[in-house]
Amino acid sequence: MNKKKANLVFAAIVMLLGMILSFTPQTVHAADDSLQRVKDKGTLVMGTSPDYPPYEFITKVDGKNKVVGMDVQVAQKIADDLGVKLKVKQMDFDSLLVALETHKVDMVLSAMTPTEERKQSVDFSEPYYNAGQAIIVRKQDKSLYKDKNSFVNKQVGVQTGSLQQDLAKKQMKKSNLKALTKVTDLILSLETNKIDGIVAEDAVARAYVSNDSRLAMIDAKFDLGGDETSTAIAFSKNSGTLVAAANKSIAQIKAKNLTKGYIDNAGQYMSENTQNTSMLHYWSYFAKGIGYTLLITLIAVFFGVLLGAIFALGRLSKKKIFHYPSVWYIEFVRGTPLMIQVMFVYFGIGLLWNNIPAFFAGVVAVALNSAAYVAEIIRGGIDSVPNGQIEAARSLGMSKTDAMRTIVLPQAVKIIWPSLGNEFISLIKESSIVSIIGVTDLIYQLRAVQAATYRGVAPIAVAMVIYFILTFTLSRILNRAERKMQHD
Repeated sequence: MNKKKANLVFAAIVMLLGMILSFTPQTVHAADDSLQRVKDKGTLVMGTSPDYPPYEFITKVDGKNKVVGMDVQVAQKIADDLGVKLKVKQMDFDSLLVALETHKVDMVLSAMTPTEERKQSVDFSEPYYNAGQAIIVRKQDKSLYKDKNSFVNKQVGVQTGSLQQDLAKKQMKKSNLKALTKVTDLILSLETNKIDGIVAEDAVARAYVSNDSRLAMIDAKFDLGGDETSTAIAFSKNSGTLVAAANKSIAQIKAKNLTKGYIDNAGQYMSENTQNTSMLHYWSYFAKGIGYTLLITLIAVFFGVLLGAIFALGRLSKKKIFHYPSVWYIEFVRGTPLMIQVMFVYFGIGLLWNNIPAFFAGVVAVALNSAAYVAEIIRGGIDSVPNGQIEAARSLGMSKTDAMRTIVLPQAVKIIWPSLGNEFISLIKESSIVSIIGVTDLIYQLRAVQAATYRGVAPIAVAMVIYFILTFTLSRILNRAERKMQHD
């Protein structure tokens, strides 16, 4: 296989990858069996981003973390009416529609507005709640602002992919917009003077203001109209039977005015969350995050080293069938962000394996990413061993494999150990990216504590200390092992 043919094969692989990504589950389900599929599996999977009280947020119930809020109760009503069990999947807001289109979830309830743009890719139920729009500001600045027009040349925060972002783009053109994925990050930015206001639904604004004396809210006075100011449930395209079933439940919710009770119930949870906002009270959140972070790291390290060694030997091989695939893999992985890789494994490969667990997908993505970097570390270590030692071993009658195993690798391990240790330490920190698909690692739990306590800086400080302790401890262990190897 010459270089030109190798490049053609590589191009074909990239094209095949594009075809896989362009494939959508809608092509599989020609007929509308959305309702029947839910009934057959006995569960209704709800996707949400639980950082938006009173719609959805995390609290502690019977000692366990649980997603609660108005949207959860709406979903529970639909599940009860269908006679199935409700299952909640947590992920970032801007990943929810992707999860819906790849059938990771059956529906999305996350204070989502049925905009015309979204209707192009998903189906929506009838609106179940209507809310106005407000702007959250610092309490001492409230007198400076009257409405959206008061923020000329000001920094205004919006949630990525939200209706508020669209409204601000169209009606606050003279303001400088800053989009962040999490509302908790926006609140932190406001409290630390990074932005001057946050555009949010009035129910959300009221929730934060009532639980944080440093904040205030004003009426945004946007020009609103139609269902684009309402909240509805999103379903994958061609889910007419499931949408119709949800609409029946929504009709009952409206007729009985159940949303008022749902909001009141959410308010009770919010009040309980803020009774004790000390970080010690939320130790179980951080403990769970530490457990998942360490587990992800340990598994990723094991398979990363194993695969890295294979790819390193493949890249050093003179056989093209081993050399070129190893080179392509290493260069491709190192040339793409880990976040994209995590999303591809969970959503892309998930097209073929619909029920792939988020934790499994996260571990696989981190391990495959680490393998590419470990491969280069190992290759560099092997190349550092003088060729004369291999030649001497061969002259003594040793096979190439034996020479590699008994002469080269033991020396290479001592050379690569410091770099390999740095990769392990980096892996503890880099594994935090799996939180975007709902894996409850340390970063995810940090955000859960922020949403529950309405405190922005304290959870971050605790997480920083925890990460430092983990990485410092590991670095001491690795340094001790390195000194021992140098004396052997």
